[in-house]
Amino acid sequence: MARVFGVKSQGNWFYSLWKFSRPHTIIGTTLSVVGLYLVAVGITNSSFSVITPLGAWVSCICGNIYIVGLNQLEDVAIDKINKPHLPLAAGEFSQRTAQVIVGICAFLAASVAFFQGPYLFWMVVISLAIGTAYSLPPIRLKRYPFWAALCIFSVRGAIVNLGLYLHYSWVLQNNSSIPAAVWALTLFVLVFTFAIAIFKDIPDMEGDLQYNITTFTIQLGKEAVFKLARWVITVCYVAMILAGLFRLANVNAILLVISHIILLVWMWRRSKRVDLQDKTSIASFYQFIWKLFFIEYLIFPISTLL
Repeated sequence: MARVFGVKSQGNWFYSLWKFSRPHTIIGTTLSVVGLYLVAVGITNSSFSVITPLGAWVSCICGNIYIVGLNQLEDVAIDKINKPHLPLAAGEFSQRTAQVIVGICAFLAASVAFFQGPYLFWMVVISLAIGTAYSLPPIRLKRYPFWAALCIFSVRGAIVNLGLYLHYSWVLQNNSSIPAAVWALTLFVLVFTFAIAIFKDIPDMEGDLQYNITTFTIQLGKEAVFKLARWVITVCYVAMILAGLFRLANVNAILLVISHIILLVWMWRRSKRVDLQDKTSIASFYQFIWKLFFIEYLIFPISTLL
């Protein structure tokens, strides 16, 4: 395989594939697949099964790789400035190699989802379509700040959460209703992902400017976008704390309130150390935001099961 794709060793090839898949998005997708399954099990009082989330995971991971891979295929020149470590920008993958990977992943994502059920299939197809419109000319929505952010938080926030829960609920109980707890998680992730969508362009300002990619960072400045993202995340945590205090969702209120107070304080303390003139510092805080995103998919399922 390594020789076919022009890489010196299989180890190098798989490491390049790991980078190509953007690991933080793979972790986020995995946690959302598992987390929504645990929420569905907790709400429906069903028994655990590995098979149900496994099929969804394979389909979603393949869809994830297609979306991030297509974006890299269209952004090689920009990534040589903003993200030179990525396989295409670094010359570890050829255009042909990346095209084959992306094509296979798109096929597997749709075909595996088709055999899992209608909700998963349409969730995956809609996500692939939005991901294509985000990166691929002539539409290439990533050129426009509003539409770029809308693509990211609509897929990560609404489509994935609601689609996965409906799929699991349909498999477990042949039910298509969405309870308050799932709406609470979906709204949290929807708004939180908006913060991720606008923050991700702060460290990429140089390349985006050179290749005429308009972002909120370019329009408003680093400091304004940084503060906006921080307050958006704050609103998410305050909303979850209030949901726990007023028992708006059928979850463990004590765990929900205490955990989100701790995370809110942690986020503000960590944000005070960010140097907006240091690209490494900005990128580090961006990865920290993703860690907060990951943690939510651990806290919420546990609070549902309890």
